[in-house]
Amino acid sequence: MSEKKYELILSDKEGLFRIRALRDFANVKVGDVGGYVSGEHNLSQNDFCWIHHDARVSDEAQVYNNARVSGYAIISDFARVYGNARVFGSAHVYGDAQVSGNAHVFGDAKVYGNAHVSGNAQVYNYAQVYDSALVSDNAQVSDDAKVFDNARVYGSAIVSGNALVSDHARVSGFARIYSGTIQYTTDYMLIGPIGSREAYTTFFKDADNIMVSCGCYKGTIQEFEDKVKETYQDNKYAKQYLSTINYVKAMFKI
Repeated sequence: MSEKKYELILSDKEGLFRIRALRDFANVKVGDVGGYVSGEHNLSQNDFCWIHHDARVSDEAQVYNNARVSGYAIISDFARVYGNARVFGSAHVYGDAQVSGNAHVFGDAKVYGNAHVSGNAQVYNYAQVYDSALVSDNAQVSDDAKVFDNARVYGSAIVSGNALVSDHARVSGFARIYSGTIQYTTDYMLIGPIGSREAYTTFFKDADNIMVSCGCYKGTIQEFEDKVKETYQDNKYAKQYLSTINYVKAMFKI
């Protein structure tokens, strides 16, 4: 059994211990005081993983291999951070979420549910990745963007601004999804501001259909078209939506 690299010391954080290094490793020196844990099960005694500053790893969360958790970041529940991943700033990783590989989660970003951030992906600022979403490869999710449901963002794709990527959407390659613009890949488009709410509407391919996410509405593009006609009759909002629907069909070659 290898020599322990840290010990637990009492702290003023109820139910949590602070960690203190027992030997030198990586950029940690013997006697250095790190962040907070519920117990030794939260931070491996092996490899170079460490919890810096006031970061917290609690409940059944695990940090291992060469992972780093720093700043005021929080890892809780059954979340896992491993590989060479970094979680720092005021980021929060919780639920059954995983951050692995060389991924970075920082700023005030949140990764939770069953979401997985891996590869060289980055999630930062106030971005959120949750449910069973996957962000991988060299993808970036930033600002107030949200990736959720079973969505996948991968390759060198960038999702930012107020963009929403949801359901079974796939954003890949060198796609750029921003708020305030019209961007599309072969299977995803975000258009706005549009309609009575002056909000953004998401169109994406799912099997043989074009799916639409608009506010509380989610359904096929044909169902959306019928709903628009029923709701707005022939006013300016109907014309905006219907012209947009025709544009999307043409771009997706439907």
